Amino acid sequence: MCTVCGCGEGHAHTHDHDHGHDHTHPPGHDHGPFHDHDHEHEHEAGALHYGKGPAGAHVPGLSQARMVKIEQDILGYNNRYADQNRAAFAAKGLLALNLVSSPGSGKTTLLCRTATDLKERLPVAVIEGDQQTSFDADRIRATGVPALQVNTGKGCHLDAHMIGHAMESLELADEGVLFIENVGNLVCPAGFDLGEAAKVVILSVTEGEDKPLKYPDMFAAARLMILNKVDLLPHLSFDVEHCVAFARKVNPAIELIKLSATSGEGLEDWYSWIDARRQDALKSRVVALEAQLAAARKSLEG
Repeated sequence: MCTVCGCGEGHAHTHDHDHGHDHTHPPGHDHGPFHDHDHEHEHEAGALHYGKGPAGAHVPGLSQARMVKIEQDILGYNNRYADQNRAAFAAKGLLALNLVSSPGSGKTTLLCRTATDLKERLPVAVIEGDQQTSFDADRIRATGVPALQVNTGKGCHLDAHMIGHAMESLELADEGVLFIENVGNLVCPAGFDLGEAAKVVILSVTEGEDKPLKYPDMFAAARLMILNKVDLLPHLSFDVEHCVAFARKVNPAIELIKLSATSGEGLEDWYSWIDARRQDALKSRVVALEAQLAAARKSLEG
């Protein structure tokens, strides 16, 4: 069970605690009263589906209605903080990008290369999310770019409240770019708005091209998919066309950039994309300032 968002651990029948006897059950066993659920599972040949129903998830002992209420409370709480973060980003003209992926996709390598290449052109800062250690933030700081490590402990994602606190500790320059490297996880970060301008999902060619269909919520939530490590394609059987088709089946509007953080191929496309989004952030700042002036005038008139 995730200690931050409450996502379920599923129906594992081998438990991580010991009561003095073996909990690994043989086929065809009787689960007893603990397996009497008040809901139905969809059974197919060789498959069990626990993601059906209003909450789209399953936790033993909780009804779907109760899960919906918990999810609404958690996400509502998070979204209020996300709105505050978004307003703070807009006031500073700051482009905030939420980078999400599985572990090992090359997020940190890409961030180090990006920070090194962009730091002379514009203000750059990084918030690093990991369950433990400060290794990734140390790598970013070695490039000369400010970085703050956020350790989530047993939590499997960053949330908007964590980002708000990080912003208080990390000096963020106006009209720059804030990269948020989320915990390596293609499930929970999809549902948590941090106040960012866009989620950027990074998929490396050393992973399966069917990832967009296996983790549809993440690819549906992302504005951009970066296909990383393309320098390795000659040595792999990864089907780029199938991968892109799967991603666009989930999210027809998703944008695509193919690059290699190691060889440098495609990085200029990535930087051009950042520049375009940064212009959007600068426009948002003008709108935010105009709204503040209008509110001030109304207050004076009143």
